[in-house]
Amino acid sequence: MTPEPRNAELWKITLGELDEKMGVKIIEESVERVVATMPVEGNRQSFGLLHGGASLAVGEAVGSWAAVIHASTLGKTAVGVDVSATHHKSAREGLITITATPIHLGGTVTTHEVLINNAAGERLCTLRITNLLLDRRA
Repeated sequence: MTPEPRNAELWKITLGELDEKMGVKIIEESVERVVATMPVEGNRQSFGLLHGGASLAVGEAVGSWAAVIHASTLGKTAVGVDVSATHHKSAREGLITITATPIHLGGTVTTHEVLINNAAGERLCTLRITNLLLDRRA
């Protein structure tokens, strides 16, 4: 259950430098779901596969954005404290979709599941990220 907003405006996602270099595009942003895409091209390792570190970086970003959107409803911000990932399948080309949905939305801690799928809808990677909610500094 999502707490009621406390006269706070929902935070809007702003891409960071790494997100821009990786070609991330925001598709949807809300407390319930954050969706982004990223091209495999430009994010491959030396064997021509999507780099596992790129999957973690984009997954952590999308999961953290989801946490900050929730935190903004409480007049807070969020910082990541734990992330884990399981790689299921590789990709060599195309566009991947990254989707973060909440597992737990608390007043102190949030946990999100982040799925990375290829264009055929096959799951490439599953991440879980936990964020700590902090008061915003003036």
